[in-house]
Amino acid sequence: MSDSDESVLEELAGLPTIAHPTVSPSGDEVACYYDVTGRNELHVVDVESGDLERWSDGEVPRNARWYVAWGADGDRVFFHLDDAGDEQNDIYALSRDGSTEAVVEMDGQVVLQDVGEDGETLLVGSNRDGQLNVYRHDLSSGETTKITDYERAVWEAHLSPDSDRIAYATNETDDFDNRDVYVANADGSDPRNLEIGEIGAEATPADWGPDGEWLLVGDNTTDLGRVGVYDLEAEDLTWYGDGEYDEQPIAVLSGGDRLLATRSRNADTVPVVYDRETGAGRELDLPEGVTSFGMGPTGISIDEDRILLEHTSPTRRPELLVYDLESDEYETLLEAEYGPFDPDDFADAEYLTFHSDGVPETPARAVDHEPYDEFEIGALFYDSGERPSPLIVTPHGGPRSRDDTSFDLYAQTLVSQGFSVLQVNYRGSTGRGREFVEELLDDWGGAEQGDVATAVEYALERYDWLDEDRVVVFGGSYGGYSAYWQLVQYPDLYDAGIAWIGLTDLEEMYETTMDHYRIELMEKYLGTPEGNPDLYEDRSPLTHVENLDAPICVVHGVNDRRVPVSQARLFREALEARGLEVGETGAFEYHELGEEGHASSDQTQKLRLFRLLTDFLERRADGEQAGA
Repeated sequence: MSDSDESVLEELAGLPTIAHPTVSPSGDEVACYYDVTGRNELHVVDVESGDLERWSDGEVPRNARWYVAWGADGDRVFFHLDDAGDEQNDIYALSRDGSTEAVVEMDGQVVLQDVGEDGETLLVGSNRDGQLNVYRHDLSSGETTKITDYERAVWEAHLSPDSDRIAYATNETDDFDNRDVYVANADGSDPRNLEIGEIGAEATPADWGPDGEWLLVGDNTTDLGRVGVYDLEAEDLTWYGDGEYDEQPIAVLSGGDRLLATRSRNADTVPVVYDRETGAGRELDLPEGVTSFGMGPTGISIDEDRILLEHTSPTRRPELLVYDLESDEYETLLEAEYGPFDPDDFADAEYLTFHSDGVPETPARAVDHEPYDEFEIGALFYDSGERPSPLIVTPHGGPRSRDDTSFDLYAQTLVSQGFSVLQVNYRGSTGRGREFVEELLDDWGGAEQGDVATAVEYALERYDWLDEDRVVVFGGSYGGYSAYWQLVQYPDLYDAGIAWIGLTDLEEMYETTMDHYRIELMEKYLGTPEGNPDLYEDRSPLTHVENLDAPICVVHGVNDRRVPVSQARLFREALEARGLEVGETGAFEYHELGEEGHASSDQTQKLRLFRLLTDFLERRADGEQAGA
């Protein structure tokens, strides 16, 4: 790598990033993670002046994966603290004076789900006893009490305004894909299934009305996600919107008269506000791109008319905006930092569509498939400007996720190195409703991987300046599984691949991941290894390792608890059993990342990964299988 290329990587990895903004209870401050100092730290922004104050000094995690939440008094902020990215979080609090204290410490993963307005109560989810259930923590006594005990994971727990009741989602039916909304007393007693939607659909609570008499909920019974209000006394539902787009509920805005939701349109995410009484809805007047509102117990309302939002596009980095709902105007609260770059320096994303029946023209070497139902598949394409240009396809993780028109630092880094980038929202991706998501059930390594390969074929035909002799696949998490699978299923298509924190042996993954991932990911999509042994074996990249015919770079964090590092080690051992040598002059390259789990937002750790990727691509993207 040249000195100039190294400088670009350093500048890209060092671009400061805002994460998890949340409005204080009084509405006059915003807390967020921000790494403008080079390390992730907790900062607080004054809404009126825009002044930025740093509260932490190394106490918060380097990786900004998990969100923060204000205490009810507005004098401290709760955050998740783990050990070097292993996601076995405990809950800590950072006060305005800089002091830090442990609040909830338990074995396993602890996730803050809500902060009570009474100033005394926290709701946390934890897998301490195996499955993810809800615990109530009393801040005065320090006692933590388990209040749900379900076999299936419990999600989206919310305290009522008076902290006397909780709403949450789980599944007690025989339909594995079902999810229902429950309301119970604050101690978990007398749970009541609100029976929203049909069995087999997914319903979730998003927020309580300010008087505690109704809930903002979401449901996908009608295929596309919809937003509704459930009147608890009348046991009555009111749905909003015309059903044209997939929508998700976000929050009840200050005063309770307006409901906030997001709408998926192609690869954009658009904020929508509904009038609760009239049902009238309107999209907020923002540029194209992606608007987001954070995770967990996030404050959104600044006052009755102003809300906080985060906005980004392929060429514009995330920034915080204050939007006035009455004037439909917004002001920038915290601008994005660009370092030596300008938005015009970044490649824009072209949205394109193609048709796929899940069976590309490229021969399948691992598992043969008959044609599936044909779908129109959406994709994003970043042109590097090189002629001819190598192509890298980057299947997204999840798999219940999607690529969108937000700023993608990984895509821009690859473009900076001369690679055009293709992102594919294969069947199973979100944003297009329940039926599209469920296409992936019982079929990992099937039609969705055919969609990815078909997308590559489509791009090579559409853009004749792409170099068909320099085609690479790169992905992380489920995208890492896809990278492994693309290389063993369609080896004729690729000249190199990079598999990052990916799955290789599905049965071993089932046995070693956290319980809620075992059940809500593996078992939901594939059943159990006992019930579907052939599926688990046939769709594991490890089973077909002999098909690998291009240089591969295997990268994995040693502290990953979602996809344990054993997944990478098993694949390495299988390659070595084939007689292949590891190293820069060998048939494959292998890297374990210390002090890191399931990816990281830390600038130093991002730069380490960028260097690995670009160094490998510079040497191996021509498909030369050295040492084979």
